[in-house]
Amino acid sequence: MNARRRIAPGCLHDRVAPNLRVLFVGINPGLRSAALDHHFAGPSNRFWKLLFESGLVPERLTFEDDDRLPEWGYGVTNLVARPTAGIGDLDPRELLAARDALVRKIRRLRPRIVALVGTTVYRTLFGVKGPVTPGLAPERLGESLIFVLPNPSGRNAHHSYAEMVKAYRVLARMVMSR
Repeated sequence: MNARRRIAPGCLHDRVAPNLRVLFVGINPGLRSAALDHHFAGPSNRFWKLLFESGLVPERLTFEDDDRLPEWGYGVTNLVARPTAGIGDLDPRELLAARDALVRKIRRLRPRIVALVGTTVYRTLFGVKGPVTPGLAPERLGESLIFVLPNPSGRNAHHSYAEMVKAYRVLARMVMSR
């Protein structure tokens, strides 16, 4: 058992470093992710498959490889640290309260791009109402560009898998061009 798990069992730890190329920000950990201390560990979550298929990483990864993300200049965190069975278990006040801590983290880490994994994260951070289109957003946090990705959860019915791959490939092109 590693020290991280001894310190806080059932807690999902960030995989981050300063000056990342991309910091992926999810809404909050699922129960399985928190129990395993690995991001996007749900059996129907397509995050890891999308990273590879888009060209963001050169090899197939699974949730057990999340510690390796900084090798490619990537990191991962969540807006809300508390694990839940689903987004419906989060209170809107909890989302807003988490916003300031995330903004501080982003300003401290200074990633080139903050990739918001799901439109709920974007709406919460910037107070946006109505439809949100995946892609580069007009806002910034500090010097970091904001990129909105579709939520890769198997529960997400808002975007087809083809649309998800397309959005992740646009992000990959941005990353490779900088």
